[in-house]
Amino acid sequence: MYVAVKGGERAIENAHRLLAHKRRGDQDVAEIALDQISEQLGLAVDRVMSEGSLYDRELAALAIKQARGDLIEAIFLVRAFRATLPRFGASEPVDTGAMRVQRRVSATFKDIPGGQILGPTFDYTHRLLDPSLAEGFVPETPAAAEASTAPTPRVTDILGRDGLIESSPATEDGASVGDLTREPLNFPADRDLRLQNLARGDEGFLLAMGYSTQRGYGRNHPFVGEIRFGEVEVDFVAEDVGFAVPLGAIELTECQMVNQFKGSATEAPCFTRGYGLAFGQSERKTMSMALVDRALRARELGEEALAPAQDEEFVMSHSDNVQATGFVEHLKLPHYVDFQSELGLLRKLRQEFSKAFADANTPDAMKEAAE
Repeated sequence: MYVAVKGGERAIENAHRLLAHKRRGDQDVAEIALDQISEQLGLAVDRVMSEGSLYDRELAALAIKQARGDLIEAIFLVRAFRATLPRFGASEPVDTGAMRVQRRVSATFKDIPGGQILGPTFDYTHRLLDPSLAEGFVPETPAAAEASTAPTPRVTDILGRDGLIESSPATEDGASVGDLTREPLNFPADRDLRLQNLARGDEGFLLAMGYSTQRGYGRNHPFVGEIRFGEVEVDFVAEDVGFAVPLGAIELTECQMVNQFKGSATEAPCFTRGYGLAFGQSERKTMSMALVDRALRARELGEEALAPAQDEEFVMSHSDNVQATGFVEHLKLPHYVDFQSELGLLRKLRQEFSKAFADANTPDAMKEAAE
């Protein structure tokens, strides 16, 4: 932190006090509680957990409250807290095929095993402001049905049984998985690191990158194979007992994108895939992630990489909103010495320009130029 002028520490302390006052707002209005944020601003909480890389609804709600609703600042707070936590190990891969589904839609097949489940979604709302929400609106009790025990296989698995889509890229048993939270990013990056990067990446940035692929910057024609949202069990292998034990359930959104097919002289044409996974209900994020994941696989699939979304160094180096925020916001800090240096150079150049202009416009010089 810069303290570049006399009295800077006192000014900073006063700024903190003013921030706390502004955060609280009018004290005649009831203070918002963490459970209200968690329950009523759930999608904001989900985003903070995903991009903060920490599944804890209460801490994410606290961060949103502390950040006055600035989600990127809240993500920064969550990551800073996460960095203080001890690391005990890694959980087992979650089985999204065994998800307790709350929402499941496919744009590729109307009738899928287990059925389509609309669940909670804005997709069919009219996008008109609802004044009743300002008047203590109490919603109707939602329709309920017995939980289905029918299997809900992933659409990509159904396509895979007939060889119509490429196999999911597999890793060798026992192969180490990179960890961007503990190791610096290096290029070229394998898909495990790319997916980690995208999962932590800014939703707006990924949305723009994914949108660009659909507008011709990446030749990407996608179909949503499936989006599913629900609860999955998380297991952890405890050294004391020697086998996996359940830690509990978390909510996830998964997107499987089906993309244009490829083929060669030795391989039959088949669809390719893109993948997205995020905490909570994060459909826009996972769809964007899946589009960009597919674009970043260009070289792997023998495609020419020409578009920004296909450039892994460009995408991965600029997708992190905490890093981007720090680099942009440092411009607000004092740069007095640097600016005075630039200012002195500019004045010197202007003096030299004025002298050269005056010398070129003397009567003798103009006469010589005319001849």
